[in-house]
Amino acid sequence: MKGAGAVQITFAWGLAVLLPAFIFGEASGASFNPALTIALAVDGSFAWSMVPGYIIAQIAGAFVGGCIVYLLFKGQFDATEDPGTKLGVFCTGPSIANTGLNIFSEAVGTFILVFAIKGIGNVTGLSTGVDKLFVFGIIVSVGMSLGGLTGYAINPARDLGPRLAHAVLPIKGKGDSNFGYGLVVPIIGPIIGAIAAVLLYGAIPW
Repeated sequence: MKGAGAVQITFAWGLAVLLPAFIFGEASGASFNPALTIALAVDGSFAWSMVPGYIIAQIAGAFVGGCIVYLLFKGQFDATEDPGTKLGVFCTGPSIANTGLNIFSEAVGTFILVFAIKGIGNVTGLSTGVDKLFVFGIIVSVGMSLGGLTGYAINPARDLGPRLAHAVLPIKGKGDSNFGYGLVVPIIGPIIGAIAAVLLYGAIPW
């Protein structure tokens, strides 16, 4: 929605993770993020043999979501002339383009998310579902604090899937899908941050 503020956007993304976590958490472990999936495999919490299938499903789900958004708002896309605005509906982009700092920002945001998830997972006595509410709060907090730098993908699938949808859909006047950015910052940054988080968490003698 044009003119949406940071609070509205970050809460929407938090809910976009929270609701599927409640719905599909029992079946999938609520693993919707390739960076988290890879990191959990690195620390032995997830089988490497399952990683490719999970990542394909995560990206495919995000791709389908992007297609649905286009179909729902096709009239608005047709009426909007700015290609950047159209691309921004699907995927992230930096407020100031600096590849190194943009990757670092994504790494820091994802580090916070994954480190907190690891910590919450080891807390005893949490009621069922409370852990997911904490994750919702973390996503909102990361978005409010760091989101302005890169749009806070903190999840490669969340960016790549819709970016692919933007590339293939017949969006009027859509412009470039900016894969030069999309195949680097929102993929490398989150993976580095997630792996660093699980390695540090595992190294601490709790």
